[in-house]
Amino acid sequence: MMPGEVQATVALGSNLGERAQLLDSALAELAALPWTRVIARSGWHETEPVGGPLGQPRFLNGVVRLATALSPRALLVELQRIERAAGRDRAHELHHGPRRLDLDLVFHGEARLRESGLELPHPRAEERLFVLEPLAEIAPQEILPGCGLSVAERVRELRAASAKARARTGA
Repeated sequence: MMPGEVQATVALGSNLGERAQLLDSALAELAALPWTRVIARSGWHETEPVGGPLGQPRFLNGVVRLATALSPRALLVELQRIERAAGRDRAHELHHGPRRLDLDLVFHGEARLRESGLELPHPRAEERLFVLEPLAEIAPQEILPGCGLSVAERVRELRAASAKARARTGA
């Protein structure tokens, strides 16, 4: 890490269009941001949509770890610019609906923020396997600030809870 840099974690997702191509393009745009470099990335994981309308296509999800000197707000602005360039229109989309590209700022160093349109750490990241499973590829021993477990431990806990819920419902 260079002076002034922090590690930021961004979750990427897509369930419309050429998903892998959209994610690869977004990754290239993240790598090209000023004062920012990619230091680790997960593979792409195919996942079921969480929430939102029934019948939407499966997602490809992943995470990228950046070293950046951009502030949380400046990085969020860039993430939203990349989403718009890929065709996302947040003002007219269904909540949790299908989208070509979704970029969520999950962590930005040790930042704890609750501002309009920006909450860090991301308020639901520790509940979402589609974020934590890819994160476990690149940072399995990282301690999650909300639950105090490592990423790998939290993934095991969520998988066990999911299996238990499926067993109860017979799914």
